[in-house]
Amino acid sequence: MAEKKAVDEYTIEDLPGVGDATAEKLREAGYDNIMALAVASPKDLSDVTGIGEGAAAKIIASARKYADVGNFETGEEILQRRKEVKKLSTGSKALDDLLGGGLETQALTEFYGEFGSGKTQIMHQLAVFATMPVDKGGFDSDVLILDTENTFRPERIVQMANYRGVDPDETLRRIHVARAYNSHHQILLAEKASDQTKEFNARLLIVDSLTSHFRSEYMGRGSLAERQQLLNRHMHDLLKFGTLNNAVVAVTNQVSARPDVFFGDPTSPIGGNIVGHTATFRIYLRKSKAGKRIARLMDSPHLPEGEAVIQISEDGVADIQGS
Repeated sequence: MAEKKAVDEYTIEDLPGVGDATAEKLREAGYDNIMALAVASPKDLSDVTGIGEGAAAKIIASARKYADVGNFETGEEILQRRKEVKKLSTGSKALDDLLGGGLETQALTEFYGEFGSGKTQIMHQLAVFATMPVDKGGFDSDVLILDTENTFRPERIVQMANYRGVDPDETLRRIHVARAYNSHHQILLAEKASDQTKEFNARLLIVDSLTSHFRSEYMGRGSLAERQQLLNRHMHDLLKFGTLNNAVVAVTNQVSARPDVFFGDPTSPIGGNIVGHTATFRIYLRKSKAGKRIARLMDSPHLPEGEAVIQISEDGVADIQGS
């Protein structure tokens, strides 16, 4: 009996019903391999390629057979696959320990908190670390950043890189930033992110911030359903990027006041259940004294809730000295 080929040994032309013209449409839409098709939805595939939804469903069904997805697996098989997951250091041992060793690939990690709580600073530092060698907690990879609030500052990258003893110019060359001017532009950039990995190996995708455009453009209860639907699609595109590229996806999120809360912290992250259920890990950041920040792990599939105290300075994010 012939040995079954691995999924990456097939091309999309190997799928039944996919000729040269259909293959060209699929590739132009970013569906250039079996796995990308296997995790697509018929409606999305139909919308972006112009292929009928029925034909799209058949293509996806065939891709899933080739990729062997959608079937039941044993816990042992899943554990074996989990060994492919890598961890990206934050530069703080306390924060890494809180996250079980760092930020996981194939997952979406959300950092939320008030203005000035350190969200963007952590994103800058993650970008630096992703370009660093593996033996220093990095991925030796490039980085993609969707900047929705014009908060990316190359000067901070230079400061953090110098402190970590890496070449700031080379670090900046490996960080690719796209300014998102509205929510639809943001969604488009996320959809096209996988195309960028054909030019360079990107193992970190940052969105800073996730909800700012959605919050400002879809105001009032009348537009809430549309906003949540778009946000849900956007977050699943981000997760798909992480899964297909074995990459870390890190996003920041804003908070709003919770007037109904009389005890505890009176803030909650924007996005409601859509963001809450889709994010794999959720970290709440709040200010403390003397430049300190408290990071609390609010949600995780397997880690307990806990807190870490970190310091943010000109050199970046670090542990509290003497702790």
